[in-house]
Amino acid sequence: MTSSENRSAGAKTILAAIIGHVFWGFSFIASRTALDRAHVFTLLSHRFLIAFIVMSLLVLFRVTKLSLRGKGRRALLLVLLGLAEPVAYFFGEQYGILHSTTIFSGVMIAMIPVAATLAAAVVLREKPTVLQLVFCLISIAGVVGIGLMNRSSGSIDSIGVFALIGCVLAAVVYTLLSRGLSQEFTPFERTYMMIAVGAAVFTALALIRAKGSIGAYLSPFSEAPYTLSVLFLSLFCSVAAYFLSSYAITHMSVARTTVFANLTTAVSVFAGAVILHEPFSAVGIICCVLILAGIWGVQKAARDN
Repeated sequence: MTSSENRSAGAKTILAAIIGHVFWGFSFIASRTALDRAHVFTLLSHRFLIAFIVMSLLVLFRVTKLSLRGKGRRALLLVLLGLAEPVAYFFGEQYGILHSTTIFSGVMIAMIPVAATLAAAVVLREKPTVLQLVFCLISIAGVVGIGLMNRSSGSIDSIGVFALIGCVLAAVVYTLLSRGLSQEFTPFERTYMMIAVGAAVFTALALIRAKGSIGAYLSPFSEAPYTLSVLFLSLFCSVAAYFLSSYAITHMSVARTTVFANLTTAVSVFAGAVILHEPFSAVGIICCVLILAGIWGVQKAARDN
């Protein structure tokens, strides 16, 4: 591959990571709208079940290929991938936010890029440069700053702490597994299995909560805002965003990939200010600039190295 082809491939990978995390940034608005009308298990079930049906249709109509046969026990690791994310991650995130403050949960989730980068250095031998770590911390500082802007009442208990630790560990396991399996399974295959596992687990929980009543399970769809929110979460934040994330992990190191997670925070703040008319101060702008500067710095340090 020529240098110009390498640059083109690198640009495509970065663009994939950016688009995926922009979708996740807007997911907070859609989730907030949907959670006003349904329990979290019901929402997650609808979100991943619709995403699974859409991806299965793509395979059925041969828009894309799914080939898991003959790959032996390695294919079972895809189930573990799905159990890490979305299942364990969403459990940790939801209960962590519920049982802690906004600041604490935001800081813990912002530590995922650092935790994943350090784990990749040990497990995958992907050692980051000093500059990459510095810029990663700059990006995290922006996330922490946004968390301090959005002070909320509440207390931190042991459930919240352990849930958020589990959330971070789940994200790290997902990142390392996805990166490790990227040579054997395509981004679509990894995404398909993740969504399939998420659909199975969350649908089971949702039906248990609905006591087996299909009418109660489907009742939120009677409201148009819920239906539109779930479709956005399914098509853009599950199918598209997870595929783009898997694609980025395939072609970039963990240090370069995970720092984009902080872009989600910047986008969610911007979306809240523009769409929901939430307060957005000069400090918020500075924090978003820090996040973007940190992401840019990590990518540049990798290219220079």
